[in-house]
Amino acid sequence: MGLIFDQTTLDFYDSWRKSHQNRTIERSIEPLLVSLLDPRPGERVLDIGCGTGTHLIMFSKMGLDVSGVDASPEVLAKARARLGHKSNFKIGMAEDLPFDDNEFDLAVLINAMEFMDNPLSALREAGRVARKKVFIGVLNSFSWNGFLKTVQGYFGDPLFGQAKLYNLWQLKSLLKLAYGPVPISWQCIRVTPSFIEDNFFLNRDTNKCNRSPFGFFLGLSATLVYHYETNNLPLKVKLKTAGPSLMRLKTLEKTDTPNRCDSH
Repeated sequence: MGLIFDQTTLDFYDSWRKSHQNRTIERSIEPLLVSLLDPRPGERVLDIGCGTGTHLIMFSKMGLDVSGVDASPEVLAKARARLGHKSNFKIGMAEDLPFDDNEFDLAVLINAMEFMDNPLSALREAGRVARKKVFIGVLNSFSWNGFLKTVQGYFGDPLFGQAKLYNLWQLKSLLKLAYGPVPISWQCIRVTPSFIEDNFFLNRDTNKCNRSPFGFFLGLSATLVYHYETNNLPLKVKLKTAGPSLMRLKTLEKTDTPNRCDSH
């Protein structure tokens, strides 16, 4: 099941969402999503663990048909207040989504896997309800800030104390287990520490997408490929001994038929 946000954890999440690092991610995540998902206007997208609806608003502005699912009634109430009738919302677990097979074109999990007990089941469910691509975006455990968040968790941070961060190779392995050898694309968002920006007057454009496995935020998309397998069942009934072939029967009939000329 994982962490279901109550009001206390939601307050800490909102505080983190307003941090320098997360604001930098939000400025860069739209081009990253466009690059990896290639969304088309009118396509249906499901945000799994949608939270308060920040990314649903972004997808809605792209012209997508948006839906969100979350296990927390508190965060869904805030999402509904922000989006109104622009999105369809359901309460549900990522490991058991309340949607039909292939109901969506795209499924995304953004900062959701970090708080799940069974991310593999969640990925399989995402692949069940999506027909084109699944996107996952997580904090990178190999980044400098990922390390700091892990340390904060050890010292009792109410949010990251219950989070599990991932690196690129772990995510690729999970995607392979969930979907098999499907095409996977990835990028990262690197974030310059705020104290370096302040002291060295760096341009914010230095915080951009690249392919370093040590970037702060990792984004991966899996293109779903459907495979067909045959399930060979053992034959338990023994076959009887085959009779003579049809050609042999016809030959026998010809030899047994008397010649009309012999009757005179």
